[in-house]
Amino acid sequence: MRRLFAVFALVVVALSLSACDWFDANRADKVKFINTDVTGAPYGKELALTDHTGQPRTLADFKGKVVVIFFGYTQCPDVCPTTMVEMAQVMKDLGPDADRVQVLFVTIDPQRDTQALLAQYVPAFDPRFLGLFGDEEATKKVAKEFKVFYQKVPSKNNPESYSMDHTAGSYVLDPQGNLRLFIKYGQGTQAIVQDLKALL
Repeated sequence: MRRLFAVFALVVVALSLSACDWFDANRADKVKFINTDVTGAPYGKELALTDHTGQPRTLADFKGKVVVIFFGYTQCPDVCPTTMVEMAQVMKDLGPDADRVQVLFVTIDPQRDTQALLAQYVPAFDPRFLGLFGDEEATKKVAKEFKVFYQKVPSKNNPESYSMDHTAGSYVLDPQGNLRLFIKYGQGTQAIVQDLKALL
């Protein structure tokens, strides 16, 4: 009888420990984010572009860092510069943790956004930021991979001039390279900082 009780007690303890491990493992994935949680989304897994220094880049280059990806263009009058200024402030607010964050600005206007122009524009917000570009086909491919909308809008007054309509938010990948968040435009730096710290 005592032996039976001892076996029963061992089984209960083992099940309790298993339950604790299961709870802890699942709790780690149940972080409460302020921004939109897109964990497990079947997109945003890869890109193959060139940075503003001329170096070919893929997401694998940034493993170990939280990556913030914004799709825009240098001649954007409002959303793009506002977002970049906001992310520059986020980096300041993160303090030493900012060295483990990589901000990527992906141009959706490769016709005008040359490597030289991106090299001037993007690091002006923060020298750690990288501008990425590709040809028309590569741009379409990465935009499709991240479900980003963009289209050219010709000017009514000048047929040779145009602006770009595009998705205004940013995507965030965790240090393992998994897509985790969508940051809506105008969310504010405090919410972004809090979420990035949670991922770090």
